[in-house]
Amino acid sequence: MTPQLQQAIRLLQLSALELRTEVQEALDSNLMLETEEEGEGAPVNEGPGGGAEEHAGNGADTQSQDGMLDLQPNNIPDDLPVDSAWEDVYDTMPVYAHGSEGESTDLENQRSASTTLHEHLHWQLLLTPFSDTDRAIATAIIDSINEDGYLTVPVEDIHDSLGGDDAGVELDEIEAVLHRIQAFDPPGVGSRDLRESLLIQLRQVNPDTPLRDLAIEMVERHIDLLGSRDYAQLMRRLKLDQDQLREAIQLIQRMHPRPGSDINTTEPEFIVPDVFVRQRKGRWVVELNSEALPRLRINPYYASLVRRADNSADNNTLKTHLQEARWFLKSLQSRSETLLKVATSIVERQRAFLEHGEEAMKPMVLHDVADAVGMHESTISRVTTRKYMHTPRGIYELKYFFSSHVSTDGGGECSSTAIRALIKKLIAAERPSKPLSDSKLAAILSQEGIKVARRTVAKYREAMAIPSSNERKRLG
Repeated sequence: MTPQLQQAIRLLQLSALELRTEVQEALDSNLMLETEEEGEGAPVNEGPGGGAEEHAGNGADTQSQDGMLDLQPNNIPDDLPVDSAWEDVYDTMPVYAHGSEGESTDLENQRSASTTLHEHLHWQLLLTPFSDTDRAIATAIIDSINEDGYLTVPVEDIHDSLGGDDAGVELDEIEAVLHRIQAFDPPGVGSRDLRESLLIQLRQVNPDTPLRDLAIEMVERHIDLLGSRDYAQLMRRLKLDQDQLREAIQLIQRMHPRPGSDINTTEPEFIVPDVFVRQRKGRWVVELNSEALPRLRINPYYASLVRRADNSADNNTLKTHLQEARWFLKSLQSRSETLLKVATSIVERQRAFLEHGEEAMKPMVLHDVADAVGMHESTISRVTTRKYMHTPRGIYELKYFFSSHVSTDGGGECSSTAIRALIKKLIAAERPSKPLSDSKLAAILSQEGIKVARRTVAKYREAMAIPSSNERKRLG
């Protein structure tokens, strides 16, 4: 494998944000490369960039217009000799286009600072009056709280870690400091289990809130019945009617079972779409996102300094930089060409999804697209990983459109994505007091002609983070 091919494959695997970093590194290290400022060189195509159109009923056609990046492989020479007149061919050809003047596309600079739960708690600790001993205890407690807001270490272990009775620290003192920490924000932090967390949060609710005391009693004495959703037993033991029970449970459900997750612990992740899909006059149009990167070109002045038959060190350095710049631009064009081909092929096969949603998703595997575009499956896998398509229905990773199939009674095939959408739709429409079991869901799908086993339904349901029927049961 040649270094040039290795570079092309490596660029193909990068996400849009990673590719921007790679381009900037190439600009910093290669004097032959430069960005083309707006208004210079060849006219830039208006819109997101070079693209492909899918005509309704006619497939997709790759466009090539004046000022647009021509991504046809025949237009990219296999041999790039040092003495070729590069500026005549690629000097002003844009690979990608900048955004509008003055508009910053550096998403990294737009990230807001995040605060971890521990930082949030230590900040409150600094604002709270403690003795030196109690402050040391509070610090040990905070350091033992996990990201969900729960105390993961028994107070006895904290007592021992601080020196125990020999250091003049008593167990009751640690409990007292823990209660003060439990009054910190977010409500419920420092709890040792779910029951304690819910009780802390409920006791901080306005005392005038209807059925607050009843909710506290339910959590304190009957949390097991709440967890098993044994509503009949709860009504008998607490002498409640259904409306009172429903209102008390709704109050409990407003509490947070993982109080620490309310504090932002991760920086936001930005997604830059690689392609745009739009419907224009009944046609689905697939276009590259030309604003992802600056336009690149060979610097004509430095390229003109390269002299034939000159083996001086300076001239050899210029030759090397020129050759590397040419291969880098060729690799970028190859990446764009491959990405456009694959995205267009996906849109051709998933037009029904774009028009009707997940339930219309067609089964598709890597081999299908690989055959259509004449590439290896490994190449399709690389180009669909961490590459995103902006559609009227949202932004999706290209891998999202691939799914296995399930046979239907009519001899056809149904996508696993479509089956998950149907399961989600059936569960959304079920009676809250009598949710559908996995067996019942499988039976309903079978009536629709989709052969799917109960365990498969359970697997799809769990993949969508949907609880079991027993956990979904609610008062009607």
